[in-house]
Amino acid sequence: MRVTMRRVLLVLGSVVALMVTLHLGQQVLECQQVLSERRHRLMRPENEELVMVDSNHVEYRYSKEMPLIFIGGVPRSGTTLMRAMLDAHPEVRCGEETRIIPRVLAMRQAWSKSGREKMRLDEAGVTDQVLDAAMQAFILEVIAKHGEPARYLCNKDPFTLKSSVYLSRLFPNSKFLLMVRDGRASVHSMITRKVTIAGFDLNSYRDCLTKWNKAIEVMYSQCLEIGRSRCLPVYYEQLVLHPEQSMHAIMKFLDISWSDMVLHHEELIGKPGGVSLSKIERSTDQVIKPVNMEALSKWIGHIPGDVLQDMAHIAPMLARLGYDPYANPPNYGHPDPLVVNNTHRVLKGDYKTPANLKGHLQVTQNTSSSH
Repeated sequence: MRVTMRRVLLVLGSVVALMVTLHLGQQVLECQQVLSERRHRLMRPENEELVMVDSNHVEYRYSKEMPLIFIGGVPRSGTTLMRAMLDAHPEVRCGEETRIIPRVLAMRQAWSKSGREKMRLDEAGVTDQVLDAAMQAFILEVIAKHGEPARYLCNKDPFTLKSSVYLSRLFPNSKFLLMVRDGRASVHSMITRKVTIAGFDLNSYRDCLTKWNKAIEVMYSQCLEIGRSRCLPVYYEQLVLHPEQSMHAIMKFLDISWSDMVLHHEELIGKPGGVSLSKIERSTDQVIKPVNMEALSKWIGHIPGDVLQDMAHIAPMLARLGYDPYANPPNYGHPDPLVVNNTHRVLKGDYKTPANLKGHLQVTQNTSSSH
């Protein structure tokens, strides 16, 4: 009897222990599931889409696979005009300069160049893969959310194209428009309009032309490296002289349907779904005008003689890009009739300043009348 009772108690104890074990196991599995779900919510999957809805309740989905457009070049090379013309397209939104994207790209480049810093980051688990995923998410978030949603998004920060090779890896379907302008005109514009650029001495044409040469060489080389199927050099002079022909080539390169509105960006400034301009960007007072030749040759007669004499040595990229370093004035070509008419209108003051920009632009034009 005692043996039987002992066996019964042993069996009951085993059953209770088994049930407790199963219960605890189930609790552990449920905890792991909850933690996994929380971790999934906190971590951003690489293929996650960024969803935005416009004022008409149309939904747009953005990801690293989307065909982003990056516009860049040395400042005062027509980057603002280029983005304004694209912004006039009903399916494209570029918007103002973000300013932060080129700075973050420069930081990323500095980390990768410093062997000691890279070793420290790797040791901490902050590998290139982690950094690149963070850069993708950050850049996409800034581009998508600093303006209204649209089918095609583009970013215009001039120095961004110093990192076009890296960006082409982050966004495999992106395309790049490199604005190219006669360096003498770009430098004259930045000096006379007092456009502060880090490293450029605005008191010296020689120094600015040297820095222009270095910057455009980096951008042009990277453009060639990623290939003509993804990076298109756009010559400012040809865009101004032949806007329709140039824009047809650009829209074909971007694989975006044609719209005549890209030839009349000034009509859409400040309008819903149109062209949004910054009150503080230096190019705003020029971009409110229709495409014209006013700024093409304003540099002639202003560059010191000793600099003109050494031009081929100071800025060898002029010749490489197809400009004659000794031509004063150069022959950029003959304008289309539309451009001739636009230029006459501009010289007569026959254009409208958007109401939201009037007060600011009056000050800008009084202090910086030449470019």
